[in-house]
Amino acid sequence: MNLSGANLSSAQIYGANLAEADLSEAMLFGVDLRGANLEGANLFVADLTEARLRGANLSWVDLNGVDLTGADLFVADLTEARLRGANLSWADLNGAKVGGANLEGVDLVGAKANELTIWPEGFDPVAAGVIID
Repeated sequence: MNLSGANLSSAQIYGANLAEADLSEAMLFGVDLRGANLEGANLFVADLTEARLRGANLSWVDLNGVDLTGADLFVADLTEARLRGANLSWADLNGAKVGGANLEGVDLVGAKANELTIWPEGFDPVAAGVIID
């Protein structure tokens, strides 16, 4: 599915199967993608500010340069996601699986996480600015 550059801001598409979809450069501000399957999707430089991605499958997703400021990623699966240069400031990462993800240059200042959040081996979330509840 090619949705590159689409404006889906504030759309209600929770539970959707968007595996392998091309959403690069899409406007997804405030989109509701709770429980959606985005495995392997291309979200390169998409705007996911304040997106609701609670419980979404984002494993193996290209999130390089994506703005996820204030996004709800509660229990989301970001296993092996590419997040280089992404903005996750003020995001809710409580219970999220971020193991194996590339966090190089990721802004995590003010993001919230808990003891159930899974981080890449050797990664120090507190040093990166994450608030652990």
